Amino acid sequence: MTLKLPVFADDILSLFAGRSTQTVDIPVIQPADPFLDMAGEDLRRRIFLTESETGQSLCLRPEFTIPVCLRHIELASGTPQRYAYLGQVFRQRRDGGNEFFQAGIEDLGNADIAAADAAAIRDAGDTLSMLLPDAELQTTLGDQAVFEAVVAALGLPDGWQTRLIRAFGDQDQLDALLAGLSQPPGDVPGLDNEAAALLNAGDETGLASLIDRRMDATGYLSNASRTPAEIADRLIQKARFSSAHLDAKALDVLKTFLALNAPLADAPDALAAFARIAGLDIGAALDGFGERVAALDGTGFDTGSARYRAAFGRPLDYYTGLVFEISAQGAVLAGGGRFDRLLTLLGAKTAIPAVGFSLWLDRIALVRARSEGDAAQ
Repeated sequence: MTLKLPVFADDILSLFAGRSTQTVDIPVIQPADPFLDMAGEDLRRRIFLTESETGQSLCLRPEFTIPVCLRHIELASGTPQRYAYLGQVFRQRRDGGNEFFQAGIEDLGNADIAAADAAAIRDAGDTLSMLLPDAELQTTLGDQAVFEAVVAALGLPDGWQTRLIRAFGDQDQLDALLAGLSQPPGDVPGLDNEAAALLNAGDETGLASLIDRRMDATGYLSNASRTPAEIADRLIQKARFSSAHLDAKALDVLKTFLALNAPLADAPDALAAFARIAGLDIGAALDGFGERVAALDGTGFDTGSARYRAAFGRPLDYYTGLVFEISAQGAVLAGGGRFDRLLTLLGAKTAIPAVGFSLWLDRIALVRARSEGDAAQ
């Protein structure tokens, strides 16, 4: 069944064209590895995979950000560039339908971070306001960089910081990690006395040798997916995680931060007060946050109508700073954020700042239909 392009698609592209963008066409068949490596677990498990005749792993286009960035790198386009797109994406979706249309803008190379962030939020909001003039739009913002700064300031080991940062935006996973950090240090379960002694001594070489001998004796070595050295390293990492914990005061600081929920206009002061009371040095992250709010206010956006939630994130691993969503009638219609590390990971020779957003056209069509039905009654 071929999806029908919504009647308002041309209106979206016309508005995007007036925002200094160039429209790009992105092939439906994409190399799968960039998505599998960089998009995050939530998207990885919903991708439709296939394989080329030569054995290359391919997939149906599950989103536009990564392929737009790959195209930019391949063509060696200068920056800054603003790319617009509109087309189908293919992935399993919780609310039904494995094929749907998305449109959006990717802003690559603008060194004025605050202005670029503000433009992304403004452009998404302006597009939705044009398409849904009678709808009440709700904008929610978070900031991965502020969360990372708080976690770093608490002095956790790098491994725990990485786990918490990856869980940002997944409340259940974050709650489970916080529960683990609140527990007293413990041993790695399932080890006998000899292995536990080597582990507690930090003797990774001796532990790998012990695992090697036992795997060889049981005949398991030839069928193992991990080498003895890899298993030993994993056990050492587990031991480090199990020995790390936050004292009650530090855990309360992190929970207090994650509970912050304020109108965006008040959020810079709320974050500054939190940092001062908690005694955390996160000034650089707060400066960037405040500059974004000021830039957004300068566009005429009503920052008092949007909300900042410290625990709000989006389930894609490549986000590095701003994350946001715009909703109406309980449906998320637009979402986006900043992904400053992505282009370097994809092969760009120099760091390229980047921010963008996507619109879900089928959800927008549904809200339009409901609004038209209400008006007819």
